[in-house]
Amino acid sequence: MPELIRRPPNDILYIDLNSCFATIEQQCRPMLRGRPVAITNRLVPNSCIIAASYEAKALGVKVGMRSREASAICPDLIYAETEPDKFIFVHEKLKRIMKDYSASVVMKSIDEGVIDLSEAPKHIYERSRFELGHEIKQRLKDEIGCYMRCNVGIASNRFLAKLAGELHKPDGLDEITADNQREIFASLKLTDLPGINIRMEARLNAVGIFTPIQFLDADEMTLVKLVCKSIDGHKWYRRLRGIEVDSATSDIKSVGRQFVLDGRNLSREETDARLVRLAEDVGYRLRSKSLYARGIYVWTYDFQDGYNHHQLIAKEAFNSDYDIARLARQLYTRLPCPVRIIGITLYKLQPYADRQLCLEQGRKDRIDSVCAAEDKINLRFGARKIHCADSLGTEQVKCKIPFGSTRYLDHSIN
Repeated sequence: MPELIRRPPNDILYIDLNSCFATIEQQCRPMLRGRPVAITNRLVPNSCIIAASYEAKALGVKVGMRSREASAICPDLIYAETEPDKFIFVHEKLKRIMKDYSASVVMKSIDEGVIDLSEAPKHIYERSRFELGHEIKQRLKDEIGCYMRCNVGIASNRFLAKLAGELHKPDGLDEITADNQREIFASLKLTDLPGINIRMEARLNAVGIFTPIQFLDADEMTLVKLVCKSIDGHKWYRRLRGIEVDSATSDIKSVGRQFVLDGRNLSREETDARLVRLAEDVGYRLRSKSLYARGIYVWTYDFQDGYNHHQLIAKEAFNSDYDIARLARQLYTRLPCPVRIIGITLYKLQPYADRQLCLEQGRKDRIDSVCAAEDKINLRFGARKIHCADSLGTEQVKCKIPFGSTRYLDHSIN
């Protein structure tokens, strides 16, 4: 007899800001409202578009396009460079609004988050879900700006709530229930479902599943043994039936940062300065989570030499800018120059230093103390108020805003 799965109540609200980066720019600069806007990390020739306004999307501009291609499609396209402080400000405002409704709020990215109403106060839990959704939309306009819009999806788990939030963009408000799910699924393609990419679609097609309805009706063992060939099949079976399987958070396995270098060929010394800047960035991220690393990986990419890398495992765990930069430089000297892209990744992370006393203990303690003081000053007065002299002249290596995890936006340095 198949397992009886009881569907939980619709306690999940999924909030997603519409075209976040571009809309924030239009909110800050009224002259851009109603006009096609593209956001790039840097205003350089043939830069990559990381966000586009709805006006630009309607003309065919897509995220990931190069500016040259986008300008050919839309000659009137207006480019704006990312300004992280604006985006973080809106992220914090959105998070505060969401936390007024439940003790359980998870930010999935800088522009979207989940409210679990099962942990909401009684006076909020008893209100209509649609009423709460409309109220959040209005608060977004009142407390951030009149041009801000969001989609709200309501369902019994994160997967269906996210799907509900994507049904009528922009500014939508939809709910998926046991009663309307089949009707909604009948109007969608497999790739319209969150988490179903072209490869997953091909695996489903291989066993005769071509529509979301067929996916919903598939036998659990078919998903486990033929489609996913793993425990993920059990998860998909439950996910489609409104059971929450995506609430668990994973530990940080690595911390990394990369940078596309200027179009001209930089000398090894110029590239070295940018490498030190990346070392400072990953060092701060590591310390913000009270972690140490044992492994460091430095890689480069160039059109002529392709991809190259070197890595090492240190004898002692480290997290200071000094140690990260020293080890990164040591690895970089073995790599070709000039290059197009350079990156650093720290791995084998642990929550303690496991350091033995040694003759240089005093020097190491001083380095750690200086690093801790630097973090506190920069956190209070702004990024890079204090930084290594070797990273001077690297202002173009700006803070990057993550599209996925927001763990580094929530500081925890003591």
